[in-house]
Amino acid sequence: MQYTEPLAALPETLEILYQDEHIIAINKPTGLLVHRSPIDRHETRFAIQILRDQIGQYVYPAHRLDKPTSGVLLFGLSAAVAGELGQIFSTQQIKKTYIAVVRGHCPTDGRIDHALTEVTDQRIVKSQAAEAQSALTDFRLLGQHVLDVEIETYPQSRYSLIELHPLTGRRHQLRRHLKHISHPIIGDAKYGRGRHNRYFAEQLECPRLLLHAAQQTFLHPLRGSEITINAPIDPNFSGLLKRFLWQDLLPPEWQPQKVTEL
Repeated sequence: MQYTEPLAALPETLEILYQDEHIIAINKPTGLLVHRSPIDRHETRFAIQILRDQIGQYVYPAHRLDKPTSGVLLFGLSAAVAGELGQIFSTQQIKKTYIAVVRGHCPTDGRIDHALTEVTDQRIVKSQAAEAQSALTDFRLLGQHVLDVEIETYPQSRYSLIELHPLTGRRHQLRRHLKHISHPIIGDAKYGRGRHNRYFAEQLECPRLLLHAAQQTFLHPLRGSEITINAPIDPNFSGLLKRFLWQDLLPPEWQPQKVTEL
């Protein structure tokens, strides 16, 4: 039976990581769409809607996170500011750091240089196949773990905790890049391995995509000051880190809520 991502209980309010008169950042929970999508027509709640109702004003997303990915999500409080933030993302004037749990033991570090074709919503049909676009991701190994469980064809199952830095912004880039190097992210229903996903969901109480946008660092588009925003990990993810004795391998600022402005 094909593994599918479980339904998440969506919050009534969102955790605000940073806010000033121009921008706001939240910690997006796994399972929450940023905005309406033709693929998920059954969904009725979205980050834009929840945050708008929560703060009493319109918000404009500067970028996107996949529905199952959690972590830092940035909005402008006006369309103009969101446009400036979007330019920062599109020109890669921002450092984005993710953490992920993947199948297998990864190399110590490396760069994935693998061009990707555009991923579109299922209901959007292109007249011509798009050419693959350059895509780069740097990664660094943080920790390794072995389970004495035969999930596929081996008597033991190996996993890695890694830090990821996407240098381009292609859709599903991290998920597709890690599949490309044969280290798919645990919990990835689209690009991952179903048996491992089911084992983590059913036996390890971790029924989610183990990919988290832990940190963003960028220059404020109006003030010019450097901002670093960190998003705490949710209980499912942090519980797994403790189970695998990985909790002390992460920089401390990735676990508690912390925002600094220089």
